[in-house]
Amino acid sequence: MQMSYERRGGSSGGFGGGNRFGPKPVEEGKEYDVDIKEISRRGEGIARVEGLVVFVPNTKPGDHVKVKITRVSNRFASGEVIQ
Repeated sequence: MQMSYERRGGSSGGFGGGNRFGPKPVEEGKEYDVDIKEISRRGEGIARVEGLVVFVPNTKPGDHVKVKITRVSNRFASGEVIQ
């Protein structure tokens, strides 16, 4: 008898789909005040909104900026500084 461990049906988490991290604390197109705490390997500022990492180009640690979210993915978001 051969056992199969293939996953069938909906996406209940894990790799391969589904929103395993629950609802996001940010929404694309909305604006948020954030503090830049770190720099990414690519040189972008890193802020966090309720634990979700937000990458913000052209910023540095210590900056307090208003950002508009341009992209939200499963594990992070991207934003741009607005004036």
